[in-house]
Amino acid sequence: MSTAPGAVPRLRFAVEEAGVLEHAAAPTLRFLLRVESVGGEAIRSVQLNAMIRIAAARRGYAPAEQERLLDLFGEPPRWGTTLKSLFWTQSNLTVPAFEGSSLVEVPVACTYDFEVASAKYFHALREGVVPLEILFSGTFFYSGPDGALRTGRISWEEEADFALPVEVWRAAMERYFPGSAWLRLRSDAFERLYRYRARNALPSWEHALEALLGAAGEEA
Repeated sequence: MSTAPGAVPRLRFAVEEAGVLEHAAAPTLRFLLRVESVGGEAIRSVQLNAMIRIAAARRGYAPAEQERLLDLFGEPPRWGTTLKSLFWTQSNLTVPAFEGSSLVEVPVACTYDFEVASAKYFHALREGVVPLEILFSGTFFYSGPDGALRTGRISWEEEADFALPVEVWRAAMERYFPGSAWLRLRSDAFERLYRYRARNALPSWEHALEALLGAAGEEA
């Protein structure tokens, strides 16, 4: 059904698939997004903002995952109040002209910085999916009945849900950080670790950490 003459078109959004973006300089996922003009109108362009959140309460967690999520949500008995959505990232893009609907790639940069809540969350999961909620906003341009260029606003009420397979995120991390994780330290803590490694003639940072953890009674 087409929009009534003079009415502002409405855009609708749906994520159809996700994968790892090839040849990116840093770990990046690609979301295949369908943008649809509900009434089939011709859209000249869209300046689109997508805010992506992790809807953490929408899935269950195995005991091992619950243990790895203690830093984010606390003890599982408290999850009724602490298990809430997490902000992941925002992405901005320009959607070129289309009529009816169009498929566009949305690049989503990832981080392995464990100071960031989303990285802690993704790392805690081993299988299944990550429930995402994506909120859209921005401006689009279209032709009015008289042919003049007009603008419309996308409401934050426009959103889409997507179940991102955990294996997609893990594939991106494995490509850029194979068999490893990334840990950021304060400068003074790094200097202490550096001195400890040098004094004990340890061949790598892993050996230094393993020696400290072993002395603390932490099992491998």
